[in-house]
Amino acid sequence: MRTRVISGVVLIIITLLCVLLSPITRILFFTVAGLLCAYEYSRALEKIEVYCCAWVMYVYICAQAILAFFHAGPVALISCFCGAVFLALFSGILHKKVSGSGALYTLAGVAYPCFLFNLLMVISVTDIWAQTLLLGSVSSWVCDTAALIGGSRLGKHKVAPLVSPNKTVEGCFCGLASSLPCALLLYFILRSTSLSLSFPVCLVTCVAASSMGQIGDLAESLVKRMIGVKDFSNLIPGHGGMFDRADALLFSIPTAFLCLYIAGLL
Repeated sequence: MRTRVISGVVLIIITLLCVLLSPITRILFFTVAGLLCAYEYSRALEKIEVYCCAWVMYVYICAQAILAFFHAGPVALISCFCGAVFLALFSGILHKKVSGSGALYTLAGVAYPCFLFNLLMVISVTDIWAQTLLLGSVSSWVCDTAALIGGSRLGKHKVAPLVSPNKTVEGCFCGLASSLPCALLLYFILRSTSLSLSFPVCLVTCVAASSMGQIGDLAESLVKRMIGVKDFSNLIPGHGGMFDRADALLFSIPTAFLCLYIAGLL
């Protein structure tokens, strides 16, 4: 537990420094995190003797980082994604070791986690990056804690026993219920700053982001179950790999951005 707490604190400090310093450090942070997740994903696949073309994912992430830095439009971003899709499928033709299954797993990796990390890069250079990252991450972390505590004390009915045996319906509802106090806290913290939001916007965003964060957690558990691993790596002592830490945020942060965009903040 001590190791888990220490590594968690160090990770939070590094994250805050990178996110708050400048748009460049935010893009670099998400680029490095995305590259680490792609690496962990490709190495985990080797355990089931599937060899994906990891360089396609690396090139795609780096190319999207450059586009995000220069505030490229949707046409450039979509074209980059399409190029990655073509390369992912073409890799099965070029490399015998990759073959058909490897090409499909490469394509899956381009979509998840790479594409979602690219969304985070784009979001990090918008005018509402601070509100988005704050609401998306805090609501997800609070939800995860509430779901863990509620599930351990009240949990009886499994949500998806074949995917994540420890997650319960009761725990999920506890996580969802935590959105109300989380929204209240963030509303009062932000209302005296230039980042202020109305309480209804805070509440809807926290509910949506925390709900999607739980789905993101289950999605990553599904991938690990398919591959047959408990954690993607041991990069972060006590926490697993980067992919294990980013799973919920890859869903909650884009959801928060969408909510704030619909609310007219951008």
